[in-house]
Amino acid sequence: MPPPSSLDPVDGFVITPRGRRLAAAAVDWQATRSGGPGGQHANTSDTAVTVTIDVAATGLPDVVVQRVLDAVGPVVTASSSASRSQWRNRQVAGLAALQRLDEAAAPPPPPRARTRPSRSAREARLTDKRKASERKRDRQRPARDD
Repeated sequence: MPPPSSLDPVDGFVITPRGRRLAAAAVDWQATRSGGPGGQHANTSDTAVTVTIDVAATGLPDVVVQRVLDAVGPVVTASSSASRSQWRNRQVAGLAALQRLDEAAAPPPPPRARTRPSRSAREARLTDKRKASERKRDRQRPARDD
């Protein structure tokens, strides 16, 4: 199995960091010239990389595809131009796109089960309230008839 940051297909599939298998045909990358400083190298080399994943073509189960479509839309994209190396930018952008797809494909957390406070917790809360009330009552100015 390749490292999680690799876009290299294995048996026609790309593996996400969480182990989901995507059809390699659904993952596409494009190299362009990166902006910013760098002199001749940046002006002549296509080192910036954009990775796109077509969600409908991934081969994931319909339920997962629908979750991803609802979360991020029909295409997941990520770009990188941080490195002077196209290979490194491809790895960084690919990992970012695969992680974004994994996060969108994760099932929602289960609803929280309501619980009731224990008897001792209720008694402790009432005791604290009583003490706070007494403390505030003791701070008041005494009445004239005292």
